[in-house]
Parts: sequence; C-alpha cells; structure tokens
Amino acid sequence: MTGSRSTPKPRGIRRVERWVVGLAMGVVAFVLERLVVRGLKAKGEKAAAAPTPTTLTSRGGSVDLDE
Repeated sequence: MTGSRSTPKPRGIRRVERWVVGLAMGVVAFVLERLVVRGLKAKGEKAAAAPTPTTLTSRGGSVDLDE
C-alpha cells in the first residue's frame, strides 16, 4: 500500500479551511511567545532592582545595622 493514498487529497473549501486554521495557530503561537518573553524580561528587571543585602549585628539588647 505504498503507492496509493487511503484518503483523497483535500480540495476546495477544506483546503482553505486547513490553511486558515494553520495561519491562526501560527498567530496564536507568536502572540503567546511574545507574552512569555515580555514576562521573563519584566521578571529579570525586578530581580536586578533588588536591594543589596545588609548585615545586622546583635549585641545583647541593641542591634546595629551595617550598610
């Protein structure tokens, strides 16, 4: 059964329908990818803007903040 096709080649409206569905799925994938990249960039900027860590030294009842 190598030479024959079990289902006929799509014609007319079916062919256009498959083309439109493929195009729409490509657009959706593009939009989702842009949203993910934008979210990752925003998350990276927030992590970079984090304050520098400080050291707290405790001596009995008082606490000193070293910056």
